[in-house]
Amino acid sequence: MAREFSTVGVVGLGTMGAGIAEVLARTGVQVVAVEVDDAGIERGRGHIEHSTSRALAKGKLDEAGRDELLSRVTYSTSLKDLAGADLVIEAIPESLELKARVFAELDTIVGPDAILASNTSSLSITEISVHTGRPGKVVGLHFFNPAPVLKLTEVVKTVVTEPDVVTDVVAFAERLGKEPVVMGDRAGFIANALLFGYLNHAVSMFETKYATREDLDAAMRYGCGYPMGPLALLDLIGLDTAYEILETMYAQSRNRLHAPAPILKQMITAGQLGRKTGKGFYTYDAPDSPNVVADAQTPAAAGDAGVSTRDVQRVGVVGTGTMATGIVEVFARKGFDVVLRARSADKATAAIAKVRKSLDRQVAKGRLAEEERDAILGRVSPAVEFEELADCDLVVEAVAEELAIKQAVFGALDEVLKPGAILATTTSSLPVIECAAATSRPADVVGLHFFNPAPIMKLVEIVETISTAEDVVATAHAICEKVGKKPVHCGDRAGFIVNALLFPYLNDAIKMLEAHYAGADDIDSAMKVGCGLPMGPFELLDVVGLDVSLAIERTLYNEFREAGYAPAPLLEHLVTAGRLGRKTGKGFRDY
Repeated sequence: MAREFSTVGVVGLGTMGAGIAEVLARTGVQVVAVEVDDAGIERGRGHIEHSTSRALAKGKLDEAGRDELLSRVTYSTSLKDLAGADLVIEAIPESLELKARVFAELDTIVGPDAILASNTSSLSITEISVHTGRPGKVVGLHFFNPAPVLKLTEVVKTVVTEPDVVTDVVAFAERLGKEPVVMGDRAGFIANALLFGYLNHAVSMFETKYATREDLDAAMRYGCGYPMGPLALLDLIGLDTAYEILETMYAQSRNRLHAPAPILKQMITAGQLGRKTGKGFYTYDAPDSPNVVADAQTPAAAGDAGVSTRDVQRVGVVGTGTMATGIVEVFARKGFDVVLRARSADKATAAIAKVRKSLDRQVAKGRLAEEERDAILGRVSPAVEFEELADCDLVVEAVAEELAIKQAVFGALDEVLKPGAILATTTSSLPVIECAAATSRPADVVGLHFFNPAPIMKLVEIVETISTAEDVVATAHAICEKVGKKPVHCGDRAGFIVNALLFPYLNDAIKMLEAHYAGADDIDSAMKVGCGLPMGPFELLDVVGLDVSLAIERTLYNEFREAGYAPAPLLEHLVTAGRLGRKTGKGFRDY
């Protein structure tokens, strides 16, 4: 039987502490909330009253429930008032020295069986625990912000934490309506250890002007379904907080990918800490406001850049796979005449049948009228010879991800296409310039990386090489918008934006599993529940295919030669063993 905690202390009433106090009181727990001074108490009380007023307005609480909740919290400026607490949760600023002092004092005040927990997101629980006479009763209990809303709590055990303490704290977190995951004591725990490497990488991309802040954020929102882009999320977290977490992680891991990107230090020194100061990567209309306003870095609206675009009426698509037929559907639906080129008449017919099947599904769901479907199909014509693409204004290559095959296609297109036609590749990992080099017109070649399934996914990465003409990039952008896609721009580098940010994070998750630091289920839960991601890393790897993931990771490693990008040995072993994910019925999990 797990023990009951009837009185719980909360030390520190900033956003996190106040949120934790509210969660406890909402579940019927008596809370003693301690701050350093009366001003701190007033701020904390204000947080709780404001948050519960919002819940009241949304109908999630009634007046009586709110009054009862507020009556369960008592406030104090003295730690001595925590003498009767069964559990104390510390939520003060991220300073080891500060936390150590509080824990040493709490140790002399609370009863011998009381448990002491830290809400730290990055500091070592072991280092905090040694400042008490009860290191076996010290754990990490890391809530996520906003605590009343987010379900994840990370329960962090040290090598000396008593097993009963972990069991009791996990049961208590469940009683609070949270989803606890248990792990060892390592910088960043699960969620931050995986999240902050990714956020830091995005900052580096921004710092080197590889992509704009808007495009980086849009790429991860539209390409991966993330609730927020990395730079907007950093502004929300606070750049100073992010810097501290990265510093702590780097001190432990010595992994260069955790070393804070230099621009973070500059922005912090300039007082640009994110939303809380009204300026970070974005500019906000006031401190603590979520409303972004235009600033000097806001891109001009499309068409304002003064670059003319080329006229595109007729589109060619080379290939018959899922991507190719999806792209054919995207263009034909928006009124373009599309020529689908296949290696044989039978393949072309089969590919057009796939487009019909997709449209039939839309008709069955009532999203498309039968006559619309027939009109769309009427705009698609099959072709076998490259010459049949001669009058196309844009040709999109969507053949197998093998450079030699793509180069042969580009060489053949170069011979038949009219001057001024744009040649695009949908590659997700190969260098676009290598395709361009197979032609006599590299200025007309661009990457158009659609995401699978193309009719549904909004994102297209527009990849320009050092040779791509300005008007080709502008035309690609305009075409994407015309077919209802969200275009983002980047240079011709392995992984472009999405895969370059996504796959090192997935690789880090595999290394975490490999080190027996946490289980696949806990890691997946932490990222879905704690970070709001649509899938956990292992779920996603099994969907993508472990062989495909390994190929992308090798490409990234070969391009950047970054030790942290070297594919995790466990991934190599699973691929060798034929465990490729859902498609083979076995991957990180059995299906």
